[in-house]
Amino acid sequence: RGQVVESGGGSVQAGGSLRLSCTAPGFKTDVCTMDWYRQAPGKLREWIASIDHVGTTAYKEAVKGRFTLSADKASDTVFLQMSGLKPEDTAKYSCKPGGKMTCVTSFTWGQGTQVTVSS
Repeated sequence: RGQVVESGGGSVQAGGSLRLSCTAPGFKTDVCTMDWYRQAPGKLREWIASIDHVGTTAYKEAVKGRFTLSADKASDTVFLQMSGLKPEDTAKYSCKPGGKMTCVTSFTWGQGTQVTVSS
């Protein structure tokens, strides 16, 4: 199974922006949904956004209007553009393919990428 690779995290001040990337060996943007999650210290992992195989997006209310998902078919990479970052966005961000059962079962979790937002 292909392991997901996330990148792009970092430390920013409140109001700043970051762009996270996610891909995996064998992942195809026109086949699988990509789900994004985050886990803050001491909290459970929570879903925050998804983009499906035709580009339809969905967002958790807390990030709607600030986070934007896009997919690049040429590189089969999904991007999470985050702007207007708040200290409460501080978390480890992860992604994992979903949608079709083969997408759910063909990939493993990656290491995640840390986002730290200071006030």
